[in-house]
Amino acid sequence: MLNVYEQADANKKRSALIIIFFIVFITLVSWVFSQVLDYGLGGVGIAFIVSGLMSFSSYYWSDKIILSISKAREAKREEFFDFYTATQNLSMAAQIPMPRLYVIDDTAMNAFATGRDPEHAVVCATTGLLQKLNRTELEGVVAHELSHVKNYDIRLMSIVTVLIGVITLLADWFLRSYRFSGRRDKKNELSSIILIVGVLLALLSPIIANLIKLALSRRREYSADADAVKLTRQPSGLITALQKLGQDKEPLEVANKATAHLYITNPLKNLKSQAGWFAGLFNTHPPLEERIKVLQQMS
Repeated sequence: MLNVYEQADANKKRSALIIIFFIVFITLVSWVFSQVLDYGLGGVGIAFIVSGLMSFSSYYWSDKIILSISKAREAKREEFFDFYTATQNLSMAAQIPMPRLYVIDDTAMNAFATGRDPEHAVVCATTGLLQKLNRTELEGVVAHELSHVKNYDIRLMSIVTVLIGVITLLADWFLRSYRFSGRRDKKNELSSIILIVGVLLALLSPIIANLIKLALSRRREYSADADAVKLTRQPSGLITALQKLGQDKEPLEVANKATAHLYITNPLKNLKSQAGWFAGLFNTHPPLEERIKVLQQMS
């Protein structure tokens, strides 16, 4: 049985391995594209830089974009006293700046954190969650989101999203360049193999990249759960909060596939996607039953 600290350390090591694999994957794809098009690494490098600049501009404004998409409004202390004071107290305990607080007017239960770093962080909750959880349960959820902030998960997932944007743009650039360049001559067997690999990577790499993002998102949820327990010292609060979230079958109307991974539980309530190993690859979150089981085993 792992204690809280061992569980958190194990999750962080697995996450680091996923990121390393992601970087190696992008490097491999870039090399294959350069070989197929005979542009050299310089040509791919230019495309990489351009797509990277476009993606990082989105990263810089990610919190404002997400809050706008989510139709969130600022949470005032007078209106949401427990939410405000719980976040204030837990932020001091976690030794991070208090994030800006927002709410989504929706009876569905959910919450998320976003931003670039602890100094530019946002924690957002639905009014349904704030109304249906008691103080201890709310502290468990807030501690979970603050753990994402303190561990720089919000930056990590933004960077992963950027990497997906880069590789998707690279794949699109490759297919367009190949289609109009007329480079269909096969000089030898090796070049033919590289050509086939290049086309397959261009078609499959965005899917593979998204699978990596989803795997990383699921792993960070386990880590944030463990760190939330370290912060509150009350596993029961987060456990009962997750149980209530699991019983809530109402989808969050403002959520979509692009933002679903940010939330503490899947806001789309696509329960069928949890059936089967292959289908599970496309889940944004690990099964709630597994998360609760891990929390119950922590000493």
